[in-house]
Formats: sequence, C-alpha cells, structure tokens
Amino acid sequence: MALLTESEDPMNQPDRFDARSSDRRSTSLLGFVGLSVVAGALVSALVTPLVAVAGVAAETGIQLFETLPEALAIDALAQTTDIYAKNAAGEPVLLASVYEQNRKSVPWEAVSIFVKDAVVSTEDPRFFTHGGVDITSALRAAIGNAASGEVGSGASTISMQYVKNVLVQRAEAIRDKEAREAAYEEAVKTSVDRKLREMRLAIGLEKALTKDQILLGYLNIAHFGGSVYGIQAAAEYYFGVSASELTLAQAASLVAMVNEPNGLRIDDPDNIADNKFRRDNDVLAAMLQQRAITQAQFDAAVATPIEPRITPPSTGCHAANPLGAGFFCDYVQRVIENEKVLADPQDIEHTTLARGGYDIFTTLDLDLQAAALSAVDAYVPHSTEVLDIGSSLVTVEPGTGRILAMAQNKDFNADPDEVSAGNTAINYGADYEYGGSSGFQAGSAYKIFTLAEWLKSGRSIGDVVNGDSRALNLSSFKDSCQGTGSGTYSPKNDGAQKPGSMSVRAATAGSVNGAYFSMAQKLDQCEIRKTAEAFGMKRADGKELTSYVSDVLGTNEVSPVRVASAFAAIANKGVYCSPIAIDRIVAPDGSEVPVPKSACSEAVAPEVAATMASALTSVIQGGTGSASNPHDGIPVFGKTGTTDSEKDTWFVGATTRLATAVWVGNVNGNVSLRRSEVGGIRADNLRHRVWKEYMTSANTKFPGGQLPDAASRPVRN
Repeated sequence: MALLTESEDPMNQPDRFDARSSDRRSTSLLGFVGLSVVAGALVSALVTPLVAVAGVAAETGIQLFETLPEALAIDALAQTTDIYAKNAAGEPVLLASVYEQNRKSVPWEAVSIFVKDAVVSTEDPRFFTHGGVDITSALRAAIGNAASGEVGSGASTISMQYVKNVLVQRAEAIRDKEAREAAYEEAVKTSVDRKLREMRLAIGLEKALTKDQILLGYLNIAHFGGSVYGIQAAAEYYFGVSASELTLAQAASLVAMVNEPNGLRIDDPDNIADNKFRRDNDVLAAMLQQRAITQAQFDAAVATPIEPRITPPSTGCHAANPLGAGFFCDYVQRVIENEKVLADPQDIEHTTLARGGYDIFTTLDLDLQAAALSAVDAYVPHSTEVLDIGSSLVTVEPGTGRILAMAQNKDFNADPDEVSAGNTAINYGADYEYGGSSGFQAGSAYKIFTLAEWLKSGRSIGDVVNGDSRALNLSSFKDSCQGTGSGTYSPKNDGAQKPGSMSVRAATAGSVNGAYFSMAQKLDQCEIRKTAEAFGMKRADGKELTSYVSDVLGTNEVSPVRVASAFAAIANKGVYCSPIAIDRIVAPDGSEVPVPKSACSEAVAPEVAATMASALTSVIQGGTGSASNPHDGIPVFGKTGTTDSEKDTWFVGATTRLATAVWVGNVNGNVSLRRSEVGGIRADNLRHRVWKEYMTSANTKFPGGQLPDAASRPVRN
C-alpha cells in the first residue's frame, strides 16, 4: 500500500497519497461499477439474518437499497470560536475559546502522513480500491452475521464511517431535545436499514468527492474522547503539538481511540495500558502489514511509551482571568447573544457562537487592561471582612465607543457551585442584560446632566445660585413628563455646608447639592432626563429613567460602562457614541460577519460640551476630585459621586482620548465607605487611588490633547 521509509520525521515524509492521485478517480469508479454488479447478492447476504428472524424477503432489502437517497450534504462542522484582544503591537492575543466541540478543521497538508497511513491501514486497507463499500469485507461480515444471528454489523469503510459521523453531527446540532435524541438513535442504531443507508450514501459520497477529501473529512470529524473532535484538536490536547507534527507513535495512539473514544482516551491514566495495547497490536501492526512503515519504525514505535502532554484549550471566559478579562469576554458573548450577531438560521433565538469556528477580534487593549487590573488589585481586595466590597473600572474611547478596558476586583466564574467572595459571574461594569448587574446609584456624578441642561438653556457656569441646603417645595420643580409633585424634600449638603451664593463652576467643583437643586428649580426635570438619555444613560435593570427631583443626585441605578460613555461624549465635543466591544468577526471561510456598530449622535452642542468640560476641570483641580489628578500635564476633567450613607462611590473622568469610570462600593449591604478602612486607606478614597494610578499609566499610551475653550454663554436664546 505505502512506500517504505526509515524516516521518523513527518516533515521529511513524502506524501504517499499524492503518488496515487491520478489513479483514485478511476479506481473509485471501477469500485462503484463492481459494487453495482454484485449489489443484489450483497444486499441479500447482508439481510440474511433478518430473513431468518423476521421472514423478510431479500428483495425487500434490495428495493430499500435502491430507493434510499444517494446524495449526502456535508454540513459545516461544529468548530471552536476564538476571542482575541490586542497587544501593544496591535497583534491579536487569544483571550478564550468557546465551543460545544473542541475542533479545528485543518487542510490536507496540515496532517501528518503517519495519521493518514494509520487510519487507512487500520480501518480500511482497501480504501483506495473500493467505491465506498468494501465488497470483500461486506460479504465476510454478512456470512458472520448469518452465523451469529446479528443484523447489519461490521464491514464499515472509512467512507461509511464518515457518513455515520456526519449524520451523528447533524443529530447533535438539533436544538430540540426529543428530536435530537431521536435523530441520534437513528444515526447509531444497529439495523439493516441503517447499514444499507450508510452504504448507499457512501457510494454517493465516493462519486462526489476524491479519496483525499473523504479521508480528510473523516479525520476532521472523528471523535477523540470527551469534547475533543478532529485530528488537530486531538493532537493539541493530548500531545501539545499540531497534527502535522505528530510522530508515528503519537499518531498511532490517537488513531487507536477512534473506535472507542472515551474508553481509550489517554488523559485518563487508567486507559493508557489499553490504548498502548491497541496502538501496538492493531494500529502499528496493521501499518507494518500494509507496508506503510518498516520493521525498524514499528519496533521503535512499539518501544515508545505513551507520554501524553495534556494541553487543555483556553475554553470559556474564565480562561481570560489571568488578564483580568473574564468579565469583558462574557460581555462580548452577551453582545453576540442579545443582538443576534451570529444567529442560527435554523433558530434565530440561538447563536452559532460555540459551533461556528469564528475569530472574534474585540476592542480590548491589553496594555490598558493590564494597567486597569493592576490598579484595581493594588487597592481593592477580592474580599474583606469590613464590607462586601466591589469595584469596577471601565474605559471607553471618545469618538468610537470602543471599550478599551473592563476590570473588577473579582475573578470571573460562571459556575454557580464555585462562586465565593473572591469570584462571581456578575459583571459590575455592565447593564443587567449584558452582565447580570442591576447597577449602582451614580450619586453626584449624575449632576453632569443637570449641568448640560443648564447650559443648553442659555445659562452660564458663571451664573450665581443659592448653594445652601434647605427644605424644597416640590411644587416649585417643573416636570413635563411626570407632572409637578407636592410636599417638601430636604436634601443635605455634604458636611451640612451652607456656602450661600456661589457660581455654578464653584458648585460643580465642590459638588454642592443645594446649588444643583437651585439650578434644577429653573429647569424642566423631564428635559434633564431627556438630556441624560441623549448621553446614553439607561437604568441598568432595563427600566426607564425617572425624572424625580432626587434624580439630580443620581438615584437612578446605572452601570459604569454607560457613565464612562457619557463622559466620553463630553470629551468628543458633545457627540455620544454607544459602547461597542467587537471590532471584527471572521468566519472560517475568511468572510467578514457584520458586527454591531457604534451609533453616534449629538447629545449637546460642541460649545455646551466644551463648557461642561471646563466646569468639570475645576473638580479635579482643587475640587472634590483632586485626589484623582495624575498631575502628568494631560488635560483632564471629571466628577465625583457619593451616594447616601456612602454606600457607593465613584470617580469618572476623561481626556480627549480616554473616558474612565471607577466605582467602588457595596455589592450587598449598606456599609459606609467613609467610615471604613481597607488596606489602611479610608474606603471612600479607594476610587481616587485606582483612577489616578490607572490613568497615569494609560496617559502614557494615549496622551490626551487640549480641551476646547469654554464659551461664556454656550447657547443664546
């Protein structure tokens, strides 16, 4: 069958299959003609046990054979999808792989000659001379069936096994459980009709494909135990090499598995002895008998111990935890699911993500992600006895909406049985639909929307308002959405301040509640809400934003990614761009799959955005956000946010290149961060430590430019 060679190096092996390429089509056709001549006798022999047991005439089997469909559509195989981020050189780096079946289909030249020879020698020595059904083996099996009383067993060629695997794969892809189980049972049952169907389809397969295509298809679809499918994934998982690099002994060990994938898989030490027995006495012995290898090669391979180097793939988003990117990876998957990016054409409620073999290139910048993880880890522990502490850092790129970093103080773990204080499946940085979090009150960081509406109405940051805390008559606040309220509301300034009259700029720098309620009294609460929505704000739980008077202080529960995106809009001259996590998706055939694009629209006029940035610059230059100032010469603006009882704390800021939100607070409970210490630092200062350390690093890669000058009156009536 094969030429003799002494070489053990598969890279030096001539492709013995190519030497016969000119003869294969004619051989296949001759095999088909020969089969046609003896089909009647063969089918009669195969169904002899059925005749004896059930009294069915042989002609019935022949008629069944002739009426069966001959063509078999080869469905796309379930393949592994890889999710990538970018390193400093702009090159893709694997974050994680997602799959139902760990498979990477490879071309003919990427498979070792030892694998090809081993499969043919062991499974189907006359593969190159039959037309899909090996008549000699089939007749021998039929005689054995008749003697034993079995029905339709034995004599499966590689072509027939390929047919069976295709039908099994098709069954396993069915979404409905009952239909899937019925189709699987139909594909694997031991029966005459199944055997005849496989024969008929194998004959049709041989007419449609070359021998190389059939053999390669079989190697790419074959099961190698557990979730490992196809020769490439098997080589990588069991030996840590590619399919082209497999030695003779390794190739034979893998081929030994195909008839009993789970019983002979070598990641279980208890199976190694049985695998070696089959490897040596069946696979290698068959290769020697077929003259695919020499005696010297046989002896050397038999003497080689089986030494697996199990290399699990980076499956699932927890594999991205070393980069702190498990939550971002999960966010990407939820984008695909929620926005029907890779919808299954057979059932659009499901995705082909785990079966499609895509390459997904995300927006994540690994330099920024590393800096984010380092800053969060430096100051916010995974857990503490002081409070159930959580933290999230999200960076969005102004003008594009691309999420460049997403980190938090936990490890990602989607296994509900293993969740602890140090890990979680909930992404604090995203909305509920995209991460399971119901969000957090933004506190005074939400004041930027009142500021925006103030400026949109033609007012100035130099205007003077009453900053004192006082009882407010709710009927004095206009609300064209929900209607004017009644009663009184008595918000307090931090530290019970009574600053008296003050400018809006000073009120913003000091985050003076009383001053902002004075501003809100001159505005429409409904319009403040609409302005917030124009900046992309939505409640994390999916409900509508409210427009209560108290919302001026950020009582709507929102996510860090949305707050960061709102600040990015200020940096982007008032143009809001919705956050995105995916740059490109490439299908296995190299085609581009459409991905969600950032939707950009004007939230406020450029002069309003410039004046907002100017006021917010005062926050970080002598105001409540001074502790976050990197002092690196990069122009930056920002806003603090602290909720009632200091349950949640924020610092959100931006340059012209990066907008970053940092939240530190209670995951559960209402412990005051101001009255708590973590790592020797007052807990309400952790947000500043994280933001400053991160942005100091981030600004070296993405140095922001000058902010536009503020207008004295951004909008004229």
